[in-house]
Amino acid sequence: MLAEGDYGIHPRDGQWYARPPGMHTGSLQNHAVEEHEDGTITVSPSIRIADGRGKSWYGYLRRGVWVAV
Repeated sequence: MLAEGDYGIHPRDGQWYARPPGMHTGSLQNHAVEEHEDGTITVSPSIRIADGRGKSWYGYLRRGVWVAV
């Protein structure tokens, strides 16, 4: 389980997952993930995660920094 703001590759399926601040973990399978030498990632296109109860997060993950839009 990822903590808020974390991201990583799942060991079983090899897919990237991320957990934006204040949200649950979501898959990045429909995104391009660029890994940087310092261990951070940049994800494109933008990320939208919804909890199904009206709460959502929308923005970007650039070099490991979450930027809400």
